[in-house]
Amino acid sequence: MFIGHWAPALVVASKKSRPGLGTLFVAAQLIDWAFFAFLLTGAEHMRMTPGVSVMNPMDLYDMPYTHSLLGSLVFAVAFGGIVMAVTRDRTAGLLTGAVVLSHWLLDLLVHVPDLTLAGSPPKLGLGLWNHPAIEMPLELGITFGALWLYARNRQPSPLRVVVLGVIMLALQMVNWFGPVAETVTIGTSLLAFFAYGLATLAGWWMGKSAPPSV
Repeated sequence: MFIGHWAPALVVASKKSRPGLGTLFVAAQLIDWAFFAFLLTGAEHMRMTPGVSVMNPMDLYDMPYTHSLLGSLVFAVAFGGIVMAVTRDRTAGLLTGAVVLSHWLLDLLVHVPDLTLAGSPPKLGLGLWNHPAIEMPLELGITFGALWLYARNRQPSPLRVVVLGVIMLALQMVNWFGPVAETVTIGTSLLAFFAYGLATLAGWWMGKSAPPSV
């Protein structure tokens, strides 16, 4: 799951103006922001193993802090608490935390067994990465369905909706069909940060054009 992680952010933002869409976009991918940061420090690990799944060569064999259910809950509580403290809005904090936690639940659908409950086996994953005919339309459907819902309910600038949609689609196409790295390097994390940052910036920009919800 890649751009599909932003679907919950768009759904939540379609109903409320707080937290803002930029914050929710960060929340939706916070687990992966943290994973690629931990990858740089050596706290978590992955390797490229072609064939580990049909769609994704990333062998995510060691990520106990970010991609365990317990770890995701910790990130959700922490980030939701920050949002609650800044906005003084309990609902905003709870919704942000829920969006953070949605990351693990969506990953459970697509990952081959590499997720954990608390950092140790059993490893979990329903493996839709091995079924592209299901995973690809599912990811596009939930993402652009959520974008349509946001646009319908919040009435942002149509141009900005198109820009965000094009950026997310382009990122997903590169993810699915672009060249595959043979090894994990510093550039692996930097490329992930660029992709997440670009989409988040576009989401924030689109959200700024939406009138406040009532």
